[in-house]
Amino acid sequence: MLIQSLTIATRESPLALWQAHFIKNKLLAQHPDLKIKLLELKTTADKMLNLPLDKVGGKGLFVKELEEALLDRRADIAVHSMKDVPMELPNGLCIPVMIEREEARDAWVSSWFPNIKDLKASARIGTSSLRRQSQLLAQYPDLQIIQLRGNVNTRLRRLDSHEFDGIILAAAGLHRLNLNERIASLFSLEQMLPAAAQGILGIECRTEDKAIQELITPLQHTASFLCATAERALCKRLGGNCQVPVGAYAEIREDQIFLTGLVARPDGKVILRALHKMELKNAEELGVFVGNELLKQGAELILSNLV
Repeated sequence: MLIQSLTIATRESPLALWQAHFIKNKLLAQHPDLKIKLLELKTTADKMLNLPLDKVGGKGLFVKELEEALLDRRADIAVHSMKDVPMELPNGLCIPVMIEREEARDAWVSSWFPNIKDLKASARIGTSSLRRQSQLLAQYPDLQIIQLRGNVNTRLRRLDSHEFDGIILAAAGLHRLNLNERIASLFSLEQMLPAAAQGILGIECRTEDKAIQELITPLQHTASFLCATAERALCKRLGGNCQVPVGAYAEIREDQIFLTGLVARPDGKVILRALHKMELKNAEELGVFVGNELLKQGAELILSNLV
């Protein structure tokens, strides 16, 4: 079946639109005659910026309306930042393709303090992520953590208005928006383990649409797909949604995949870590194994106290 036109569902935020146009251009490079249009949607999470994400249903609300557009056939594919995608997809949908990973690490953003080590006690840090909060407080227990939501530009404006001494953002988003100059420094993986699949874009479509899947297959980056598979399998084993203090990072070395997992108490007083490796073909099994190792260390108690 020859596909002549394609509709991409996307959020309206500048970063989401950048991601959708990025995929559009990648597809046009493969299929120059393809007609592509964007279906821009405002998601539930974007409409409720005055509430913490865990109070309105978590990051899954960033993708809910996009998935509905796929299911009712208003769109053919949706482009997601994989760190925002719930571990369970709706029946009838799949994410068969993921794009090469951007920078996975978190960025320290501040106009006044080049490094977080330069901060005074009780400095005000903006983040809405329990994962970031817990790892920060483990190292700097006197910091004030203040809830910060909104798109990247909104968060930067609040920083520039002196509401915070610094904020933490995914470096990938800043790179994609050509805001590299706002990065004061990058956290090492030891300082701040990223969210599962951070920096990876995924393309979601209907499971039954084999022609669409064939169309997007040339965009597949196998290494990134395998890393995301391991990281997301870890989170799924822990019962983790995108809002719990869980970190995961996988990397491929020769013919093996290494996965580091982390679970932390929000106050940073308990940090659990596990690391293991397996053959590439066992990426999902690796995620489950590392998840089990964290459960043996007491992760279930930490996570159950957050409910």
